[in-house]
Amino acid sequence: QVQLVESGGGLVQTGGSLRLSCAVSGRTLSGAAMGWFRQVPGNEREFVIAISGGGSSTSYGRSATGRFTISRDNAKNTVYLQMNDLKSEDTAVYYCAARYGSNWSSMSRAELYNYWGQGAQVTVSS
Repeated sequence: QVQLVESGGGLVQTGGSLRLSCAVSGRTLSGAAMGWFRQVPGNEREFVIAISGGGSSTSYGRSATGRFTISRDNAKNTVYLQMNDLKSEDTAVYYCAARYGSNWSSMSRAELYNYWGQGAQVTVSS
């Protein structure tokens, strides 16, 4: 059984930084494209950023450009989301997701991901 567990969420002040981790178990991370999404209650899940299986390609959502980066450590089966210059509008539950067996396209489409974590709350306070 594949499980994704996010950690590192919490409360941070405006302009601060936070790093989320997503640990994958039950299946090797190698070859899986990994994405981060976020959701605010009452809104649709929003694509943040994704990284290809080999780590050579990155796809950015509107909110991530210039402030967020994604990285992966396949040996540790873990993906990271580094968030800098956080704003109040970044407050959301952040989810990591794994996508196996597909090409590098349509990374923003949540329905194409196979596995999801339970989410980590990020609250940005002024």
